[in-house]
Amino acid sequence: MINKIYFHTLGCAKNDVDTQVMEGILEKNKYEIVSKPDQADAIFVNTCGFIESAKEESIDWILNLAQYKKHGRLQKLYLTGCLAQRYPDELRAEIPEIDGILGPGYIQDIASYIQSDDARSLTETVSMDYIENSRRIEGTKTAYVKISEGCNNRCSYCIIPYLRGNNRSRKIEDIVDEVKRLAEAGTEEVILVAQNTTDYGIDLYKEYSLAALLKELVKIRQIKWIRLLYAYPDHFTDELIDLMAGDNNLIPYIDMPLQHASDRVLERMNRTSRQEDILKLITKLRKKIKNLVLRSTFIVGFPGEEEEDFQELLSFIERVKFDRLGVFTYSKEENTRAYSMDGQVSESLKIDRYNKLMMKQQKISEEKLREKISSKLDILVEDRLEKGLYLGRSYMDAPDVDGLVYLSSQEPLEIGKFYLSEITDSTEYDLQGVVL
Repeated sequence: MINKIYFHTLGCAKNDVDTQVMEGILEKNKYEIVSKPDQADAIFVNTCGFIESAKEESIDWILNLAQYKKHGRLQKLYLTGCLAQRYPDELRAEIPEIDGILGPGYIQDIASYIQSDDARSLTETVSMDYIENSRRIEGTKTAYVKISEGCNNRCSYCIIPYLRGNNRSRKIEDIVDEVKRLAEAGTEEVILVAQNTTDYGIDLYKEYSLAALLKELVKIRQIKWIRLLYAYPDHFTDELIDLMAGDNNLIPYIDMPLQHASDRVLERMNRTSRQEDILKLITKLRKKIKNLVLRSTFIVGFPGEEEEDFQELLSFIERVKFDRLGVFTYSKEENTRAYSMDGQVSESLKIDRYNKLMMKQQKISEEKLREKISSKLDILVEDRLEKGLYLGRSYMDAPDVDGLVYLSSQEPLEIGKFYLSEITDSTEYDLQGVVL
């Protein structure tokens, strides 16, 4: 009999939300969610299938957790998430320990799936709605909130729209209700996520409605930080910029995935933005939004990326000086247009370009963080390293992807609380400070 369930979640923050929804459904159905795999009767691996390294990590974890069938109480091993949606037959053929596959379109059926001992791979439905009637696990200081599912873009390198479907936005009132519940449960940082947050509302309200949503969310004053991720530049409206520039709990932090700066490469990627438009938008954002922290991600080694394209990207990074920056080497994904493009770049050249770009950004980051010395920031304390030394984040730092603040205090600090602190030193990516 299955009573105790363990989840191992891989990939993006949107998967974290899906896991919390599934945990909420199972708790409602009297299952116990456990924190260690050796305690579980059943394990769900929420997989990622975005790029090759993510697929390899997911498979490694599936194989590792399958061992608990031999050396533990584990009865059932299930998969969900994008990799499971993408390769259900191949995974089951290669890993016989898998007992079932529940695609993202079926997570609302997770309890009945376990109870019926269903061994099928349920992956047919892609175009699903967010589960408004399902309570997620709550009670953390920081919570991701998914505002839409799927994506209308068809970037030539990306498989996600084919796994998750077109953009489907949640109603504003449903999102507001969820954030209010989170606030009542003690959450103080809400991070809005979607495949493309600036596309929010176009399907539901026939216009880009992220600003309309945020106008309602900023009224929830118990939330100290509202953070915006995955805000593509295409539909960044003036109304949204004015709202971010206002005096509210919407922090001046924008994650804007750009992927490249060469117009020739952007066209091959099937991206709609071009360098001149991007520069104009960034100039406007920095002019209007005080203390803006701008994060972006880029892909190097895309098919057809010539040396001059890469040099143009390096020059762009030097010109813009992003506060935070992530870099991926291009991953050749089957069933995407880029898979069969000519001009495939060698792995060694991809890595060389990755290293050059990261070295460039490391110097930029070091310079920008040095400017923060002597400034005063609210720090959310997340861990105690040793007596008098704590680990936290400022508004400039999204969880797991940005830097950290090493915080000294003569008095004990409470995990999950905000403390006004003075920044005393910096490294390439992190800050050091003392509680005031």
